[in-house]
Amino acid sequence: QVQLVESGGGLVQAGGSLRLSCAASGSILSVDAMAWYRQAPGKQREFVAILTSGGRLNYADSVKGRFTISRDNTKNTVYLQMNSLKPEDTAVYYCNAEVSHRIGVRGNYWGQGTQVTVSS
Repeated sequence: QVQLVESGGGLVQAGGSLRLSCAASGSILSVDAMAWYRQAPGKQREFVAILTSGGRLNYADSVKGRFTISRDNTKNTVYLQMNSLKPEDTAVYYCNAEVSHRIGVRGNYWGQGTQVTVSS
């Protein structure tokens, strides 16, 4: 089993910045990919950013140039630096991890979510 613990959410004014963190712990051989998703009220969960262990990066068009995803592999932790925040970035942000428990055994896990609110 793997636990993902997110932190760093909060209330910020438009144009401000926040940094989210997500730490993975548990039965982990390697963390193959870590990603962020978000879900605004009344909307479906949507992809925000992903960073694989091989260094592959991808961002949603809506956050390109404003958000930066990074990892500390020694701590199995992923970060999301969010700059130039807009009210439409308001959502619950979820961490997702693709984990190898042992050779040939993998799992996909979600964090509990952290609220980000951007006021206008």
